[in-house]
Amino acid sequence: MASQTYYSNGKLLLTGEYVVLDGAEALAVPTCFGQNLLVKEGKSDFLKWTSFDADKSIWFTDTIPFDAIKNKTGSAQNSLIKNTLIEILYHAHIQNPKVLDGVGFEVETHLTFPRNWGLGTSSTLINNIAQWFQIDAFKLLNSSFGGSGYDIACAQTNHPIVYQLMDEQPKFHHVSFDPSYKEHIYFVYLNQKQSSKSAIANYVTQRHKSVAIVPKINKITQQILNCTSLTEFAQLMEYHEILMSEVLETTTIKERFFSDFKGVIKSLGAWGGDFIMVISPENPEAYFHEKGYDKVLKYHEIIYP
Repeated sequence: MASQTYYSNGKLLLTGEYVVLDGAEALAVPTCFGQNLLVKEGKSDFLKWTSFDADKSIWFTDTIPFDAIKNKTGSAQNSLIKNTLIEILYHAHIQNPKVLDGVGFEVETHLTFPRNWGLGTSSTLINNIAQWFQIDAFKLLNSSFGGSGYDIACAQTNHPIVYQLMDEQPKFHHVSFDPSYKEHIYFVYLNQKQSSKSAIANYVTQRHKSVAIVPKINKITQQILNCTSLTEFAQLMEYHEILMSEVLETTTIKERFFSDFKGVIKSLGAWGGDFIMVISPENPEAYFHEKGYDKVLKYHEIIYP
């Protein structure tokens, strides 16, 4: 067989974190970073897997017999990464048993962003595997990792989207979101990797409060799509942060770490880690560098153009 390459975009969720699980309309954007998956023929009935980080270093490599995938024989002796990979491939195999049928494979994954950035190492992998197996990526996500699926939608598109779960089914459509004031929007990496699974589990204990919040978040999402000024955008994002702070019973990231910052800071994804969005008329790089946060990206450096 000729080698095959698949690619998926990373993601950022600008509105609707957590409450997207309860049907809120969420504004999500694909990033200009992502992950490639390269498949070529290998030793029969075996899968040789190698994962490369953005700096070309290998962060995982192993050889897995097809039988281990087909029977989902994870082991306490295996690394968490290996067991998770077997879990995903097992569910992919269930959806399409023809792929792992005799011929072996050598697979490489190549991230174009550092894997600790939280831009979708798992979602881009799941979407790439789904492309390889020619199966539904949303079904693969549900059976393996779980989550709202907005990250799978971003993996598959090059446009901003509004994503919503309706009757537990993913619905999304492209939207026009290219703000004229985007030069005042920045993304700062906190280097505090958060587990999406753990964050969701914690949210579930608070989700009874989300019933009243969802309509408010929906309104914010729609207003953001229509707002034309930096001031209005900043006010809407600040209001969003306050609402989610109440639901999660957690102080905002600005209150905790950046109370003296003269601008708006909004958490993205699992609160407390990965990236935050910073809205500031002045370039905030010096402020965050002084605080020890070296990775400050401008809008066009991370969001798909």
